[in-house]
Order: sequence, then structure tokens, then C-alpha cells
Amino acid sequence: MKKFVLIAILFPLISFGQANKFFRQATKTTNLSEKIELYTKVIELEPKNLDAYFYRGIAKNDLGDYSGAIVDYSKIILLQPDADTYYNRGNSRYSLKDLVGAQEDYQNAYNLDPNFIDALYSLGCVKYDLGDYEAAIKDFSLVINKAPREPKTYLLRASAYVALEKYPLALQDYSFAILADPSSDSYYKRGVFYMDINYYEKAYQDLTFALKLNENNSYAYFYRGASQLLLGKYLNAVSDFNSALDFDALDFDALLGLALTYYKMNDMANAKLFFQKARSIIVPSENEANIEAFKNTYWYQNQSFFFKDNFKGLSSL
Repeated sequence: MKKFVLIAILFPLISFGQANKFFRQATKTTNLSEKIELYTKVIELEPKNLDAYFYRGIAKNDLGDYSGAIVDYSKIILLQPDADTYYNRGNSRYSLKDLVGAQEDYQNAYNLDPNFIDALYSLGCVKYDLGDYEAAIKDFSLVINKAPREPKTYLLRASAYVALEKYPLALQDYSFAILADPSSDSYYKRGVFYMDINYYEKAYQDLTFALKLNENNSYAYFYRGASQLLLGKYLNAVSDFNSALDFDALDFDALLGLALTYYKMNDMANAKLFFQKARSIIVPSENEANIEAFKNTYWYQNQSFFFKDNFKGLSSL
């Protein structure tokens, strides 16, 4: 009888020690599949080990098994809900494009921990993606109050203001982003915004500064080329569009930019050449294409009047 009692006492101790061993091994390995296997062994020995579920959920998420991660996080939430688990489940749901579910989880994470800035930021992002721009702006504003030196929040709030056509407020945020982080990306994004509201000279200045800070930004070359075309600086526009094509020879917007520029320069041979190159990419199966075939181009969407004004002449070459 005494021997049986001794074995009964030792068994849980051995089990606990083995679980700890598996847990330590799981934290040390960088192999995600091995992590999942080791945390699974811990859970088999200790079914209520919520840490094992949590870290197995992270490993599953990192491996791309978002549904499996959600199952692990949900088990924790049923037993002992906490902000980190809600936040992680929100991330997995977001990866599966379950925006409504992600919003609910981010909200719960923030409700449980009002100092959880990442949860609040993610909540603003998912509201933005859902098209609830006013609500997104409120969340981004709260984030900015708590962390005023993060440029990405200003940039996202600016995008929400643009969606609501509140351009002065958007411009203010783009400028705040530059103050917080005077990087190539910040100048580039304000430059693109200036293009969208037809402030071509200001766009040119910002895009030039962006390229001084990072000469490998191919998109900045394209947008600066567009600004110079619309300002009538045709030779400079040709140079920038060609620089954009150095990065991507199939950039049909840059090819159209060259076609439009040469057309304005009365160089009809080059205008025809580059228009045909662009058209062969955009509508490869059609000999003739009307302007609607170009609806996915920058020129049709953002410079519609200018493009339509010159399209008939280009297409007749």
C-alpha cells in the first residue's frame, strides 16, 4: 500500500518535469513545426497549460495556419481571457480577411488594457479597411495622443481624411508625418497626395526630396515624371519615366507617360511607339482598344481629363 501511494505521488511530479522539459525545448528551437509538436506534448501532459496553447498559437500563426492559431487562442479566451490573446486572435482573423472578427478582438483587447496602443492602432486599421473612416480617425487620434512621434499613424489618418475628401486635414497629417520622420517615404507620400489634388509644383518638390533621400524609389520617379509632364517640363519627364522603366520594363503607366510626353512634344514616332508598347501590355488580345480598356491605369484614374484630352490623338497614330 505504501509503495502504491509513493508511485501515485511521483507520477505527477515526473509528468510536470517532462512537460517543463518539452516547454523549454520549444522556446529554444527556431523550427516552427518542431515548436508546435513540443507544445502539443506539453498540452497532452498538462491540458490546462494556457501558456502552451498561447505559444503554440503563435507558432501556428507564423507558419500560416491561421485557423489553427485561432482555435488555440479561443481555448484560452474561454478559460481566462486576456488582452494579448484577443490581440493575437485578431491578427490571425485579420490574416484570414475576417475583418469583423478582427475588429471585435482588437476592441476586446483594448477594453481589457486601455494602454495597449498596438491594439488601438490595429483597431483603427481594421476600421479603415472596412471603410469606417470617421471611426478610424478617432482611433488614430487616440493613438497619436498617446504616441505622437509615430509617422505611420499620421499617414493612415491622412489617408482616411483623403477618403472623406477632407484635404486640408490630410495635408496637415502628411506634414506632421514628415516632422515626425523626415524620411524618403514621408516625402514621397505627401508628394503623391499633392499629385492627387493637382498641386504639381509642390509634388515635384517633395518627390525630388524623396529621391535625394532614396534614389531607388521607382514609384517616385514615375510620379515626378508625371508632375513634370503636367508642368510642361517634357525632357525631364522623359528622363524620369525612363528611370521608372529601368526598375520595371513592363510598367505600363510609365510607358503611357512617355507616350503622352512625346505626343505633347510633337514627336509622333516615339509617341506611337510607347503607346503601342503600353497597349500591348494592357490589352494584349485586342488590336483596337477604347479608352475604357485603360481604366486601371494611373492616367485614367488620377489624370482623367488630361488623359481623355490626349487619348484620341494617341490612339489614331
